[in-house]
Amino acid sequence: MKYFLGVDVGSSKTHAIIADETGRCVGFGKAWGGNHQVVGYDGFENVLKESFEGAREMSGVDNAQVVGAGFGVSGYDFPSDRDAHLQAISKLGLACPAEIVNDGLIGLFAGATNGIGVNVTAGSSNNCRGRNKAGKEGRIVGNGEAFGELGGAVEIVQRGLKMVNYAWIKRIPPTALTKIYIEAAGAKDEMDLMEGLSNEQYHLFPFLALEVIKAANEGDAAASEILHWAGEELGWLAVSVARQIEMENDEVEIVQSGSVFDAGEIITRPMRELVLKYCPKTKLLRLDGPPVVGAVILGMEQAGFDGYAVREILIQTAKEIIS
Repeated sequence: MKYFLGVDVGSSKTHAIIADETGRCVGFGKAWGGNHQVVGYDGFENVLKESFEGAREMSGVDNAQVVGAGFGVSGYDFPSDRDAHLQAISKLGLACPAEIVNDGLIGLFAGATNGIGVNVTAGSSNNCRGRNKAGKEGRIVGNGEAFGELGGAVEIVQRGLKMVNYAWIKRIPPTALTKIYIEAAGAKDEMDLMEGLSNEQYHLFPFLALEVIKAANEGDAAASEILHWAGEELGWLAVSVARQIEMENDEVEIVQSGSVFDAGEIITRPMRELVLKYCPKTKLLRLDGPPVVGAVILGMEQAGFDGYAVREILIQTAKEIIS
């Protein structure tokens, strides 16, 4: 029996899965986030070891039985990052072929029918990666508002603050977001909120996006505008990457991954409308399994094995083993 390793290294958590050639996931391990920009390369190495050991112990598979490995890594953004990441991966003692990609790509590998198309991730922030049939890849910078790449939770919260300020300075009518932001920061009133944020005494966190989504669903005009805006911004990420990989006129699959898409149609509708305007044959798909499945499929590719032939089994058994 052949075995394959897939590791999804995120900024907040790391998942590792070992699967066999039938697609059955037989081992699972987890650890904290391993983005080297946050924890350094020592931290990255530690979460690799911890998650891999957990998967190996559960599966009973030793290193020599793993014939292909794939790693999707948050913070692996540029070619200059490659050597240091591969050096950390080498400490696992694997003798098999291995590949590392940005974690935005494993969402595509897990969610698209054949790993071809575009993946838009909207979690804490946002990311977008794509690949066409010839293997050409497309991408965004992946560093958020500084580069005009918007639509994730951080950007939703930031735009919410602008709306709270606009209501305070009477640019727009009152919004339910004002009370939500005051309570979230622990401020006394609008003036205290603005002063505290200006002086970095108060801080706003990405999870506040959930409250913005709730307010939008309850009909608040400012919150509704934010979700419409976020959907369109995520749509622009998809269109941009589809253009890069020359698939804007093809029947391209665009995968939606990340917790922001749990908001449903309030964010998906504006995204869909914008994408279809520029990529009329698009098919939007919601990622229906753990992203680490994409890392396993990448590992299978390294060994010349077609992971898409067993993708459904991988997704089903990955859900079972992670739960």
